Amino acid sequence: MATDGGRKLGVEEEFHLIDATTRRLVTRAPELLERLPGDVYVEELQRCVVEVNSGVFPDLADLRDDLTHLRRVLVDTAAALGIGVVAAGAVPLSVPAEMAVTETPRYRRMLADYQLLAREQLICGTQVHVDVADRDEAVRIANRAAPYLPVFLALSASSPFWADGTDTGYASMRCLVWSRWPTTGPAAPVQSAAEYDRLIADLVASGVISGPGMVYFDLRPSDRYSTLELRVCDSCPSVDTIALVAGLFRALVEREAAALREGRPPLQVSPTLVRAAMWRAARSGLEGDLVDVEAAAPRPASEVVEDLIRSLRPHLESAGDWDVISELAAVTLKEGSSSARQRRILRRRGRLTDVVDLLAAETAGGGDTWTGADGPGGVAEHVWHMR
Repeated sequence: MATDGGRKLGVEEEFHLIDATTRRLVTRAPELLERLPGDVYVEELQRCVVEVNSGVFPDLADLRDDLTHLRRVLVDTAAALGIGVVAAGAVPLSVPAEMAVTETPRYRRMLADYQLLAREQLICGTQVHVDVADRDEAVRIANRAAPYLPVFLALSASSPFWADGTDTGYASMRCLVWSRWPTTGPAAPVQSAAEYDRLIADLVASGVISGPGMVYFDLRPSDRYSTLELRVCDSCPSVDTIALVAGLFRALVEREAAALREGRPPLQVSPTLVRAAMWRAARSGLEGDLVDVEAAAPRPASEVVEDLIRSLRPHLESAGDWDVISELAAVTLKEGSSSARQRRILRRRGRLTDVVDLLAAETAGGGDTWTGADGPGGVAEHVWHMR
């Protein structure tokens, strides 16, 4: 890989905490976080979830190394407390009534305002940040990139089961749960940071949200850093999946930024079709058809993924990512989504505990295929995390 990489990358990962014996969700995040660095490992809405914030790196291999190292610290620290760690959109063994919201003013208010939505927020996602020139560029790229986001959801799909173990029939049940919040969905339909800020101010003034931190669009400009944030992905059991998503997203941002500079028009796709394509990705993952948004027609997921990768080749090569992204994509398309792997292992013995064990093993590092990286990366310049 190139030593200088490309636009800087950072990742936020959310992890479920499970009882190492029963494999059920446990509300022990405060206890675990007391033993971890507070600027990297942070609380989330639910006390059964911990968020981990990577460093910021221009090189994809260094990002992957950092994610691997941070996971190892989390897994080892949790194990000493009898806690297991799972990166997935959802886990199949939990009792929502036994869960609890983190005791901060912000999260208590969210519970009071949103009720069922907050109580059933037993889901975890992966967010990828990519460096941009400024917030105006972030807003414009967000709209241009929106038609391609269903591919990222399909690659990350890892939540086929609901809390009681029911197979939902979807590859990403998390996406369905997440979409119920009032400020989720496609990127804001604006063309400048000023327009975006006015829209957010209106949402706050309406009383529907309490602040900018509660804007959860599929793509959003950070309100703290000069980044564009991808928010559609499930949490990923394999670090390799995150590397694949991050590398592709960076290349997509770079392609659309170059098109902006050159005055080339974006792909014109109806927001309604993009929403339908996102639903299809949540339903099928990599195991069925995705929507070809240019043709408004179904096509095998492998073809849609491969077409996107080929279209991004110049920008992947420029960042030094083409070889590793090609390798990771080939393995991913051969093995299928995490959702498919979970269903396969359940069919062997019919035990949901086997599903959780698979996810915990993959989270801890079993099954990763990218052998070109090893050991923690360099010192991060700073940490990005969602407020």
